[in-house]
Amino acid sequence: MDRSLLDLSTLRPAGGKRSTKRDRILNVFLRQQGHPSADDLSDLVHREDPRIGRATVYRTLQWMVGAGVARKVDFGEGHSRFEPSYRHPRHFHLICTTCHRSSEFLSSDVEAFVEEVAAARKFAATQTVVQVYGTCEECQTGRAAGTIDGTTTERVFARDALRIAIATERSGLEFYTRAAGLTRDRRGRAVFERLAGEEREHLATLEDRYRALAGQDPQLEARPTFLFFKGAASGLFAEGAEKLRNGVDDREALLIGIKCERGSHKFFKKYGQRFEDSEGKQIFLEFAAEERAHLDLLIGEYRSLKPKTEKAKPKS
Repeated sequence: MDRSLLDLSTLRPAGGKRSTKRDRILNVFLRQQGHPSADDLSDLVHREDPRIGRATVYRTLQWMVGAGVARKVDFGEGHSRFEPSYRHPRHFHLICTTCHRSSEFLSSDVEAFVEEVAAARKFAATQTVVQVYGTCEECQTGRAAGTIDGTTTERVFARDALRIAIATERSGLEFYTRAAGLTRDRRGRAVFERLAGEEREHLATLEDRYRALAGQDPQLEARPTFLFFKGAASGLFAEGAEKLRNGVDDREALLIGIKCERGSHKFFKKYGQRFEDSEGKQIFLEFAAEERAHLDLLIGEYRSLKPKTEKAKPKS
């Protein structure tokens, strides 16, 4: 994403009007990759417009942090640095104490742990800051190593979101193909065959989308992982496929499918809603909507097969 082209017309300082100088500072800031200090940003702005003083840059940075456009970060150098938060995925940092470079990542396991601790202490957390200090690979070995930062993060975030969605889709395709082969009921088999066909079609779409994204950045495949999601939804379908191997009847197969789709829907919706506006967010929410449609179809089929004397219903 080119941050210089973002529509910032809705951003206003509290009680104030738009300012040409503020717009200039804001756009210079959003074009940067990395984490400029206030002095760094002031020098960059001065090159484009010598009329803008350092004090104006400092005031604008304070406003940007308050408005949620920027985050203040501390890399242990004795001064603060700043990074965009507007349409930039939230993340944690690996910080090298030798070269002072940082690399961004996001872990669902770390977030889940923080949430667990906060809930146990009845603490209303509003922001999680995780910074891991140490020595980067390049400083350890002398070999050039990639980092994830700035606009690179946005592309890698979309790449990793697509990888998770593709892995889930492949797992779902395997599950529904196996379920269709095992189901004796003609109508139930037709449902599984239909879902397998949809999974196959959507998998092809996701893979095309992935290739298009990779075409925008020749180095994208080699860049480090940004999203660390050990609990990705593909594991649900893999577990479901294993249960099918143990021998189940038609209704049991549908119940396993319902459990898989419900878990997948919750996973993609939960994290999609948390992400800032980005392609990665869009990928997660689109996938959540598809899994919801599959869930509704399976529940409807289960209810049609369930004997009328049984009252229990799977939850939507």
